Formats: sequence, structure tokens, C-alpha cells
Amino acid sequence: MIRAVAPIVLLLISNIFMTFAWYGHLKFKSTALWLVILISWGIALFEYCFQVPANRMGYGVYNAAQLKTIQEVITLLVFSFFSVFYLKEQFKWNYLVGFCFIILAVFFIFKKW
Repeated sequence: MIRAVAPIVLLLISNIFMTFAWYGHLKFKSTALWLVILISWGIALFEYCFQVPANRMGYGVYNAAQLKTIQEVITLLVFSFFSVFYLKEQFKWNYLVGFCFIILAVFFIFKKW
């Protein structure tokens, strides 16, 4: 059980760092682009410190397609919260519909055929 959950927790932490690295600077439009790039790279370093072990530990428990699917679902969840609570953007109904189609993809990828 721990072998199956640990990669997911690490991917969650990784995605929080990734989301801030990729989108956190959008609130600081007056900051020089070169500085934003350096700060984003610094944040991304922490993202990789969690993402690489997550994939190393998860591969074997999950196959590569399953790991990528888990990562994408986590990314969407983290980004949804980030965009609503940090960027103060509205979460629209069509986003939910699109995310539901991605959840449907999870079903097809994890189903034993």
C-alpha cells in the first residue's frame, strides 16, 4: 500500500512546486523577465527533487502510462485550486466537463482489459 501511495504523494508535492514555477510569476508582471526565469528555475529544482523519486518509486507499481496519467490528474487538480485561490480566476463549467473527459481517460488507462 505504501509503495502505491508514496509516488502519488511525491507527485502531488512536485506539482505544487511546478505550478508555482510555471504560473506563480503571473501575479508579478512588473518583475523583469530574466529574474522571473531564474526564480522559476529555482522553484523547478524542488519540483524535480520530488518528481524524479516519485517516478523511480512508482515505476514497477505503475507502468509509465499510468504514472503519466496520475501526474496529469494531479496537475489538473493542483492547477484548479491554484488558479482559483492564488490567481483569483473563476472555475467555469466547461473546465469541469473537460476534466471529466480526462478522468474518463484514467478509467481506460487503468482498466485491466
